[in-house]
Amino acid sequence: MWPYILKRILMMIPTLLGVLTLTFVVIQFVPGGPVEQLMLQLKGRGGGGVGVQGMEASGAGSDYRGRRGVDPQQIAQIRALYGFDKPPLQRYWLMLKRFARFDLGQSYYQHQSVWSLIKSKLPVSISLGLWTFFLTYLISVPLGIAKAVRAGSRFDFATSLLVLTGYAIPGFVLGVLLLVLFGGGTFWQLFPLRGLTSDDWDQLSLVGKVLDYLWHMVLPVTASVIGSFAVTTMLTKNAFLDEIRKQYVLTARAKGLPERRVLWKHVFRNAMIPLVTGFPSAFIGAFFTSSLLIETLFSLDGLGLLSYDSVLRRDYPVVLGTLYLFTLIGLVTKLISDLCYVLVDPRIQFERLER
Repeated sequence: MWPYILKRILMMIPTLLGVLTLTFVVIQFVPGGPVEQLMLQLKGRGGGGVGVQGMEASGAGSDYRGRRGVDPQQIAQIRALYGFDKPPLQRYWLMLKRFARFDLGQSYYQHQSVWSLIKSKLPVSISLGLWTFFLTYLISVPLGIAKAVRAGSRFDFATSLLVLTGYAIPGFVLGVLLLVLFGGGTFWQLFPLRGLTSDDWDQLSLVGKVLDYLWHMVLPVTASVIGSFAVTTMLTKNAFLDEIRKQYVLTARAKGLPERRVLWKHVFRNAMIPLVTGFPSAFIGAFFTSSLLIETLFSLDGLGLLSYDSVLRRDYPVVLGTLYLFTLIGLVTKLISDLCYVLVDPRIQFERLER
């Protein structure tokens, strides 16, 4: 297994370089970069935006000469401020050197390191991600088992209709509906409209803080989790049905074993292999795949909103830094998922599969 792990790790390097290189090349041709945006601020004010203040703090000045536009010397200072005075190839190598040290750089507009921005947004993404992950598996796995045992029954048909209906409804549409019904839109004001906590959260007791947090999470988590039930439920059901029809199950029943023992001791272990091996990807992915529309709808400032704003504002260090981090985490998680196959089923040998 160790040669396989080493080979996968070595394959991560060109994959990661390919993603970063492609993104860096695309960035070179995207109009409206930080230099152009700062020049527009200078023309439109005289100055006063965040970028202008950052330029003044760096000593670049902010004089605007009316119809003659921005002084060429100032343009050169602006390009140097953002590092665009260097050739693209040199900037590319400098970026790779920083990333090799896990230095993600500094944001152009928020005057913070990319690491600080990611850490500040993580609580929102972790809250949405963990609740979505745990509720999905806690509900979908038992429901899928029950559907497999009662395959073809009215219960199977009714639950399939419900989970597929939830899957067909986009999360942001469901979120709007929940706000209208329970957020004080038209009917009942049972839950808050925005945020993770109330304004007086610091003044609450420990129990009050927990209840306030849960109260705020009901609507966004509901909007996020409903669409996740269908895939896990149907995967569990189909995996159990495949195992139930195998010869070893018929043999166990023929020996007179109780149906409960056959189901939970023999079928359960084999049927759960595809679900267990997907745990690492689902668990890690839950932190970074929260819906941008859900975050916007419920005013939750998470990683999705950070990435979206960074693309719109051409905040390239944040775009490239978050892309590098998320891609690296995705590649490592994929490797862990593959290794989980061996832990769950020791009969799998990667060396034999490669031959």
